[in-house]
Amino acid sequence: MQKWLMAGLVCLACIVGAVLLLTGLPQKEQSAERDNKIVVPDRAVDASASEQLYKISCLSCHGDQMQGKLGPELTHVGTQMSKEEIYKQIANGGGGMPAFKERLTEDQLLTLTTWLGSLK
Repeated sequence: MQKWLMAGLVCLACIVGAVLLLTGLPQKEQSAERDNKIVVPDRAVDASASEQLYKISCLSCHGDQMQGKLGPELTHVGTQMSKEEIYKQIANGGGGMPAFKERLTEDQLLTLTTWLGSLK
């Protein structure tokens, strides 16, 4: 009888632990998302450097006039996305877009983000 009681208690403890773990995961994901929040600092738009970066990194998918090709058009992306959303999209990619965080420096990411964010 004691063996069954002990086995039952161990099973109950495992079930309670699993429930606590599963119900705690959304909170952990939300706090991790908060901790990873990107704040793009205000800075002057360097159009020349931005256009050069665009030609090297973006033109093949977004077109020579930002009209869109494989990727969406970007002529007014600053009205559709915040600077932080633009930064995350460029850095992390997604939706068919490759990530550029390993290809561009932080300064280049911020330069391109600031310029694209100014396109209203």
